[in-house]
Amino acid sequence: MQETTLSKDDERITKIDITASEPDGRFGFAFLDDESRTFFHLCDAVLQCGKVARSNQRLIHRSFKEDGSILTETDLAVSNALLPVIRRLYPGCNIVTEEIDLHSFDDNAPLTFILDPIDGTDAYSQGFPSWCIALGILDSSRKPCGGIVYAPRFGIGEDDMFFCSMPNKADVFMNGKLWKPLEHYDEPKQMTAGSDILNHVDLGDFSGKLRVFGSGILHMTAPFAYSNIDACLTTKCYVWDVAAPHALALKLGLEVAYIDGSPVVYDDGLLIERRRFAKPILVGNHACLEYMEKTFRLM
Repeated sequence: MQETTLSKDDERITKIDITASEPDGRFGFAFLDDESRTFFHLCDAVLQCGKVARSNQRLIHRSFKEDGSILTETDLAVSNALLPVIRRLYPGCNIVTEEIDLHSFDDNAPLTFILDPIDGTDAYSQGFPSWCIALGILDSSRKPCGGIVYAPRFGIGEDDMFFCSMPNKADVFMNGKLWKPLEHYDEPKQMTAGSDILNHVDLGDFSGKLRVFGSGILHMTAPFAYSNIDACLTTKCYVWDVAAPHALALKLGLEVAYIDGSPVVYDDGLLIERRRFAKPILVGNHACLEYMEKTFRLM
């Protein structure tokens, strides 16, 4: 099948205008200082982009990037809308984003923002609901310290799902309410995974169910969003596929590690050279990770 080329001149789908809103309580956190007001404006910009992406989903075209992955007008429109907002709200920060290589990286920057404008682009381009906008935040030591995941059509008994957590604050909010850690089995009964996981990992005697959504971010979000999803096993991916749910998972009491148990470290290869993570990544509670590290093997 011949793929269509992207639109260049239809501003309904190629441009998103962000408008400023007065801070309110829609995201759940209180306004105690300039930091919280700044984070509100960041959340609001992501929310506006997600709403436009949702309304335009039926209009978009898709094309292929050089690596064979899918690209739509919305990926570029969200990037172009959010990048200036991030720079204005957090001057001096680093930004790493999937669709645009911004080249510069300051080791002394207080924060690094990692943007995936549309995660699950293939699903998005086919009209499926399992896609999201994700913005991960690393602190000056390159540790995950905050993030936003907005799934405009993939909610928990609601139309959408908006997770957010301010940099260096412990609380995580979902759709304007404080979110609490979920209880899970110590051996996963249900697990999210990438669609090609069986080409890369031998699951051993795992006899539970695999759930595949088409979005790596939503796969990693599932163990702290859905009580019956115990764990996640990613395929090899990039920082923009991991950073946002990584921070949220840690704050909600889950662990994130490579399949061999080694820690996930955001080094120059990932952030500056834009390489893939070296190995699949696990998300779950401590017992789940121990089970997966013992049971799963790279092929």
